[in-house]
Order: sequence, then C-alpha cells, then structure tokens
Amino acid sequence: MKIKPIIYSILSFLFFIGCNEGQTKKAVASKKNDLIEQKVDSILNLMTLDEKIGQMNQYNGFWEITGPVPKEGQAAKKYEDIKKGLVGSMLNVKGAKEVYTLQKIAVEETRLGIPLLFGFDVIHGYKTISPIPLAEAASWDLDAIKKSAAIAAEEASAVGINWTFAPMVDISRDARWGRVMEGAGEDPYLGSKIAEARIKGFQGDDLSSRKTILACAKHFAGYGFAEAGRDYNTVDVGEQTLQNIILPPFKASVDAGVRTFMNSFNDLNGVPATGNKMLQREILKNNWNFTGFVVSDWGSINEMISHGYAKDSEHAAEIAVNAGSDMDMESYAYVTYLKKLIEEGKVKEADVEDAARRILRTKFELGLFENPYKYCDEAYEKNTVGKKEFHDGVLDIAKKSIVLLKNENNLLPLQRSGKKIALIGALANDKTSPLGSWRIGADDESAVSVFEGMSQYKQNQLIYAKGTDLAIGRTEFMWETKINDSDKSEFAKAISIAKSADVVVMVLGEHGLQSGEGRSRSDLGLPGLQQELLEEVYKINKNIVLVLNNGRPLAIPWAKENIPAIVEAWHLGTQSGNAVAQVLYGDYNPSGKLPMTFPRNIGQVPLYYNYKNTGRPVMTEKESVFWSHYIDEKNTPLFAFGHGLSYSKFEYSSLKLSKKSFKNSEKIIVSVTLKNNSKVKGKEVVQLYIRDLIASSTRPVKELKDFKLVELNPQEEQVISFEIKAETLAFFTKNNKWETEPGEFKIFIGGSSDNTLEDQFQFLK
Repeated sequence: MKIKPIIYSILSFLFFIGCNEGQTKKAVASKKNDLIEQKVDSILNLMTLDEKIGQMNQYNGFWEITGPVPKEGQAAKKYEDIKKGLVGSMLNVKGAKEVYTLQKIAVEETRLGIPLLFGFDVIHGYKTISPIPLAEAASWDLDAIKKSAAIAAEEASAVGINWTFAPMVDISRDARWGRVMEGAGEDPYLGSKIAEARIKGFQGDDLSSRKTILACAKHFAGYGFAEAGRDYNTVDVGEQTLQNIILPPFKASVDAGVRTFMNSFNDLNGVPATGNKMLQREILKNNWNFTGFVVSDWGSINEMISHGYAKDSEHAAEIAVNAGSDMDMESYAYVTYLKKLIEEGKVKEADVEDAARRILRTKFELGLFENPYKYCDEAYEKNTVGKKEFHDGVLDIAKKSIVLLKNENNLLPLQRSGKKIALIGALANDKTSPLGSWRIGADDESAVSVFEGMSQYKQNQLIYAKGTDLAIGRTEFMWETKINDSDKSEFAKAISIAKSADVVVMVLGEHGLQSGEGRSRSDLGLPGLQQELLEEVYKINKNIVLVLNNGRPLAIPWAKENIPAIVEAWHLGTQSGNAVAQVLYGDYNPSGKLPMTFPRNIGQVPLYYNYKNTGRPVMTEKESVFWSHYIDEKNTPLFAFGHGLSYSKFEYSSLKLSKKSFKNSEKIIVSVTLKNNSKVKGKEVVQLYIRDLIASSTRPVKELKDFKLVELNPQEEQVISFEIKAETLAFFTKNNKWETEPGEFKIFIGGSSDNTLEDQFQFLK
C-alpha cells in the first residue's frame, strides 16, 4: 500500500510521543484529544488554501466506481477534483470494494493523502431494517433504541460507510409532515433522550472502533415546524418555542458527543437555516461549544437563491460559510467560489481553516489516518451484513415498538388453536411496505409479511384476502406511490372469508412510501378504499382486530368508535410480520406508548399534549361558546400522547411527595405505587409530568419531565420514585436564559398524558 511519506511520517512521530502508560482514563482521553489537535495543526500547516476548501466539499457518487474512469462531463470533473485533493467527503457510495477504490485515489494519488469520509442515509438500518424512528420512539426503551442504532452502525460500517445522516431530532406537532416518521415525535424531553440513545448507539464509546460511525444531528433548526406540515415550507416561531421546544434535542445531541450537525432546508423567522449565523455560530459553536462540523442538507446552500436570500451561487457560498456551515453537500458553491471570496475579503481565511480543522478532527477521531482502509474489507462485509444477531435485534425493537391502542372484551391476544382467522388487507401480504421510508440500502421484498408471521401459528386456520389494492404503482427510486381509489373488485372475496371467520385481522394504513421526505399529506385518514373496506367487513363480522401500518398519526375516529381492537404497528422493518404475529398471539405483551398525539380530525392539527391553557380554557357555563374550541369537534385527541395498553392491567395509587416545598440545593422525591393487577407479566412506562402554574412567560398545561420502564410479574406491586430538582423545573425565561423561577407546581404521574394522579408542591428561591 502506497502511503504519502511526509504527512504519515509526521503523524507516526506524533503518535509515538503521545504514548504513555499508567494514566487515568480521563487523562488518556484528554491527552488523545490534545494529540489529535497537534496532528490537525501539522496537516493544516502543510495544506494549500485550495486543499482546505476541498475538505469542505462533498460530492454524491458519480460513476460506476469499479468500471472505466470517466473521461468527460461532470463525472470527470469530480474524479479530477478527488485526485487534486479538492473533495473531503463522498455520499451514496457503498460497498467495501467501491469505497476502497475511491479512498485509494484520495490516499495514494493526492498530494497529502487525506482520506475521505463516506456518508449515507442510514436512518433505521442499512440492509437489516429496524422500525422507523417514530416507531422506535414508541418503545420508550432507550437501551433498545441504542442497540438498534448500534446494529445499523455495525452493518453500515461493514460496507464502507463511516458517517450516517441520523438521527433526525426535529420535534414536530404536525402529523401532516411526512418526516415525522424519521423523528421521535412531539415532546422535547423524550426527543432529547432518544437523540442521546441513538447517537451513542451509532458512535459507541470509541469512534475509532471498526463497528462505529459518525452520527449527525439534523435538521438545525425548526424543520419540523414547517407551516401546514408541508415539507420544505417556511418556519416562523417565537423565541419561547424555539428555545423550549425545538432546540433541547439538539443541545442534548451536543452533550451526547455527536460529531456532526446538518442544517435544514427551511427558513427560520426569515433567515434560511443554512445561512443562519445565530444558529450555527452563536448558539451551536459558541454557546454550546460544539467541536464537530456542520454539513448542509442536499443543495441547501444554492437553495438560498430560491429563498430570495442570495442572488447567485457565489453569494450563497459567502452567506453559508460566514454563517458557520462547514461542508457543502452537492451545491458546488464552496469549491467553485470560496477562494475568490477570500481574495475579495468577503470571507475570512480563518473561517475556512476552522471548517477544515473541524472536518479533519473527525477523520482523526474515526481513525482514518491510522488506517484509511479500515472500512474496506470485502470478507468482513460478506460475513457481517444481514447476520442473524442483527435480525434478532431488530425483531426485539420491533415488538417493543408496537402500541396497543384499544382492546375491548379482551379480543387480544388471539387464541392459539381451533379458530378460523380471516386476514385481510394488501399490506398484510406486503414484503416491501413494512420496510418504511428511508431504507435505501435494503432490498425490496425483504421484510417478513404479517401473513408469513401469522402462518407460523399452524393450529388456527388462516385464510387471506387482499380486499383492495393500496399502492397500484410507483415511479423510479420510490419517489411516488400511486393509490387505488376506484377498484373494488377484491371486496367480495374479503367479505366472503370474513363471514365465516371467528376473528378478522385487517392490516390497513399507509404504504411505506407514503411517509418520509417530500411526502406530506392533507388527509390523515386511511388512504384509498381502505375505510370503505373496513366498514363493509364490519357489517358482517364485528370481531375485528385492526392492525395499522403507518409512518405518522392517523385520524381514524370511526375505527376508534366501532372496532374492538386496534394495534399500532407502524412500519416495523425487516422482522415486521414476526413482531406483529407475536404480539397478536400474546407471545409478546405490548408495552409501547404513543410518542405523538393522534387527532380525531385533521382540522385539529397541529395537536399536542403540552399546549398552553390560553385565557379562555374550558368554560364551566354550559351555554357559553366563548372559549377556545371548535363548534364541530372536541378539543381532545383520539389517542393521547403517552397512551398505550397492555395485556396486563396496571393500577396507580398512593402518589406521595417527600415534602411540599424545596429550595435550590434540595430535591423532592415523588413516588407512586404501581401494581400489575392481572395474570400476565408486563411492562409499563410510568410517566412524570409537571406544570408550572405561574411564570414570567406562559407555560404548558403539562410537560414530560421523566419516565421509567418498569416490568412487573402478575399481582406484583412496586413503588416507583422520581427526583425533582431545581433544574427539572428550568425553562428558557423572558430573561433569555435557562433558569428556575420560584412558585407553585403541579405534578402528574400515570400511564399516559391524559390519565394521571396529581399533587402539588412549591419551589422556593
């Protein structure tokens, strides 16, 4: 292997002088960081301005890498730019052989031999697919979520990828927005905890490990608050919403050690996020001391032209780099214009050097300079991708992600023998849709279908009918899914098998490609003819278990009113059908809780549990209409945030506080008794909410502050305790800082946001 003699001899010398045994773990980490900074300094001193700018340039894969070298056009230019050291990262290149081919050019044919980063959208798995992130959030199981991300990282790293554009930590209250499937829902506390879990899963304890990859917190910031839930739309929010709702998961990501951030497509209060200096330089890099780097979203630097914020690509490059955006993804703006902008005094060379430093730092942290080809082992790739322990892991998180929304008359779990089960719905026999959106490394038809999963329970008679097609076609690369809204030719067969069945299981919802980026919806009902099919089957057999496949909350008021059992099964990934079947038959007792509110009607959206009380909350006068409400719909949700049932019956009692008031240096212990009053072992997510009754700015009616996942045997009871400290009560106040104000607080504990015990305490300054 040919290695650049100057740069690698310097690095080898620095490594030698940095070795010292007998130090504490903290001292070793500090020394390692110092050594990395010395190495970065050494490389920067050798680099030309063009090469520093090159580190800030990211290209998409551009030719059949193992085939002939491109001779003309844009592909040829990209190839030559890599050879000149003008590229810092590639995206959408995968496979150990392909990555090796490009890395070899960067390391052995450029002047300095600086290795490339290889990024990919490993959102919820590479080849072996976990549930979509919103589904994983429904598990409220941080250890399982961390493990899921670790599986994704290990598999992705085996094919040469060392950087994922995940997790998405955008908070969103609008189910119309297609990308809610990619996040953790509506709550900043839960979102922060899940962000931390996913980052630690991707990055592990040691980024230089062969099995870890860089994580990327995105999209900074406000993307989930796009007006009307329409993707890429404008965002206009107040400072209180920005600081108390939108930013906390991003701050938690920094605290968790995330090494990259991605800015967002939207403008935020009139300034495109890609060119937002307040976000990137002031908050992220200065206030939060973030030492990693910021990458633009795809083409978002040039999109500032369409925003009407930059006059051309050169102007966009100037705005973006001055704002603190370190790497340009596919706008070609930096590599084309930055040198000219520096010469004209419009951009500081120091800012370019800072960006290059941040990018080089992460390459050292990954261990790429020590072994540029560490992710390029074809034998390791073959032995790693799709291995059994990955499938076991994604099955585990899939079961934990399922939410039992309704279960009248104990229709579930299904009896295991002697029953005739009618299974209806195109999604029930679909092996691609369960993979969900953003699974671009996976193969179509690779998921276990619900039909396959239920077929393993052979002591019941299972009969399948499609009922109606859902997706009737799609265009190249998943961009569009066409929905059937006219062909009812399969209705008759479904109705026929339902007539003679003991129980009907109907798998309905959204196709996996109906949520995700660019897939906002203006209707949250069951797409196509599915609602009509559901009602027709109900007319002849009311023993229906409705299994929902979807990437967002749905408005299904008719089903809530009429269908006895409803199971929220999301898009659960590769092991989807096995997970659903094991829950339906009781081999796994569901424990999931909703991370996002389900509306009764799309007219309620955005709908969320931590709303403000307003000056005219629910009125006591029966005849009054002058309060905050609709005249044609209730204010309450169909299913509340935190809601989720179990085959166990959990009872809450004896809410107690260790004292009724406390000061800054003190704390309150709050406890509740939880009993499993059933014959079935089960898990319950115990949720703690707090309300600040009087504050310098209006506060929500309740806010999630803590939760615990508790497993209890039949008839077992346990006292569950939480600590409340001053920082538990802190928020971003009118003084433009995080602080805790004295006053009265309500506390709520229960199994969902709308079903709690409550008490009150006082914080004394």
